[in-house]
Amino acid sequence: MAQKTKSGRKKSDPAPFSPVVRLAIPNKGRIAVPILDLVEKSGLHLPEAGERRLITKTLDPHVEILFARPVDIPEYVATGAADLGITGHDMVVERQSDVEELLDLQSGKAKLVLAVHEDSAITTVKQLAGTKVATEFPVITKAYFSKHKVKVNVVLVAGACEATPHLGIADAIVDLSSSGTTLKTNRLRVIDDVLETSTFLIANRESLRTKKEKIDEIHLALESVIRARGQCYLMMNVKRSSLDAVKRVLPGLSGPTVMDVASTENLVAVHAVVNEERVYCLINALRRAGAKDILVMAIQRMIR
Repeated sequence: MAQKTKSGRKKSDPAPFSPVVRLAIPNKGRIAVPILDLVEKSGLHLPEAGERRLITKTLDPHVEILFARPVDIPEYVATGAADLGITGHDMVVERQSDVEELLDLQSGKAKLVLAVHEDSAITTVKQLAGTKVATEFPVITKAYFSKHKVKVNVVLVAGACEATPHLGIADAIVDLSSSGTTLKTNRLRVIDDVLETSTFLIANRESLRTKKEKIDEIHLALESVIRARGQCYLMMNVKRSSLDAVKRVLPGLSGPTVMDVASTENLVAVHAVVNEERVYCLINALRRAGAKDILVMAIQRMIR
């Protein structure tokens, strides 16, 4: 007869079923590389990523990755083909997908803008009535002009939208712009901002209920990487007589951590998390305040 564990389950019984969570991420595009880097840093390493498979396992046996076009990811998640997805907010709005936006990953930030040729006499949205507007985002574009009560002819293009005014295909465009450089290069002038977007972690609503524990785990892993961005960990030794002066210099998230040093009663170890942009100036200020043996370390993940 099989022995029972403290939980009451027999040792010979199989482990409880743990469902696999499928995470869809872009297979190409401007946000693909940063997202893959984020996934790797979160701990979901992809041992088979180099093989370019459609679906690949991770080191977590209960998480697998689906590579897909960014525009398809919202519907994959909405229909349950994937439990989670990472794609742009603009893609979610364009596909009108019924998903839950869980986390702004604070990358891939851009704007959908309405632009015309720099030599165009058009300066307002109202002046575009009856004209042709080229875009890869017909749903968002139609909704935008409907809100402004302006009728236009939307021309769907699959790429190189910025070239259409020069080719006589359209009088204006609605397209993504992150820095504005491409628009300036193509002699285009922005009339209005249509939509602000960034990269989001999205979830299937049913999966949020049935696979909540694993989804919360993935959510936290990704969020911890985002929180660590731009932060450094400082460690230093400080004489007790200089501790107050050092504390005044450090701008830590919740104040520095102070610990006794075992080898001497005169020294304490001070640890703090600081913005990496401040490290250059902080080092000299800390030394002047009495800190020594200062170490600066990168932070991969930060969990509150």
